[in-house]
Order: sequence, then C-alpha cells, then structure tokens
Amino acid sequence: MFVVIFGRPGCPFCVRAKELADQLSDAGAISGFRYVDIHEEGITKADMEKTIGEPVETVPQIFVDQTHIGGFTEFDQYVKDKALIPETTAQW
Repeated sequence: MFVVIFGRPGCPFCVRAKELADQLSDAGAISGFRYVDIHEEGITKADMEKTIGEPVETVPQIFVDQTHIGGFTEFDQYVKDKALIPETTAQW
C-alpha cells in the first residue's frame, strides 16, 4: 500500500497527514509514501480537481494506491477502519 499526500507549506493538517504516514511506514503498515508540495510542483487547484474529479477546497488531498481518500480526517478514519495501526499507538 502506497500513500501520496498533496499538501502545501504551513498547513497543519498536511503536517499531521505526513506524521501519520510516517507512523504507518515505520509500523510496516504501508510500503511507503510520497509528499507532494503543490506550490513547489506548480500544481493548481484546477489540476487537483481534474485528477480527483470533484471540487477541491482544502489540502491535504490523499491517495492510497491511486484511490482518492480525501483529506486528513478521511485518511485518519481510513487508517482506523482498516486497523492499520492499533488504537493504543495512534497519536491522535
């Protein structure tokens, strides 16, 4: 399972998503992740909307194995639903 996080500098939910992905990677629950800084890569809101197929209002936007999951809240719930990290070790 590979995670891609599209985020921007200064975004607290982007930081939390990266931290959760780090935790998943360290636990061996995912094969790895990539963080994409949308400003650095020149990715626009329109680009994201085109890829996702729906309006994008916030970052991060997170994909698991090329399937759009949503933002941090949806990613956190996905991790809990799939029991990728035992509740006792999750930081949130």
